[in-house]
Amino acid sequence: MRSGDLRHRITLQKRGETRGPDGEVIVGWVDFAAGVPASVIPLSGREFVSAGELQGEVQARVTIRWMDGVLDTMRILFDGELYAIKAVLPDPTARRHITLMVSEGVGDGQ
Repeated sequence: MRSGDLRHRITLQKRGETRGPDGEVIVGWVDFAAGVPASVIPLSGREFVSAGELQGEVQARVTIRWMDGVLDTMRILFDGELYAIKAVLPDPTARRHITLMVSEGVGDGQ
C-alpha cells in the first residue's frame, strides 16, 4: 500500500464514559484515534422505505494502516458523516493494513 493511497482522514470512535460538569457519568462515543490516514471508497447506495419514511444507506470500504484494537463495535467519523463498522478484515499476510466494511445512513453509525 502506498502512502498516497491514504488521502482521507478519519476518526475512529468507541463507546466510552466521560464525566459531566456535575461529576455524573455520561455514556457515549469517545475518540479512539483521530486523523487516521485512510482510503475511503463508496461501494453502493440504496434507498428504501422503512416505518413510512424514505431511508438511505451507503456502504463503503475503508482501508487504514495496521492498528491494534480496532473492533466492529466502533464507528468512523469521516467528512461529517458517521459510519458503523460492520466488519474488520485484517491483512491476511503481513499485518500491514486493515480493511473496514462500513455503512452510513441507517442507525446513525451505531
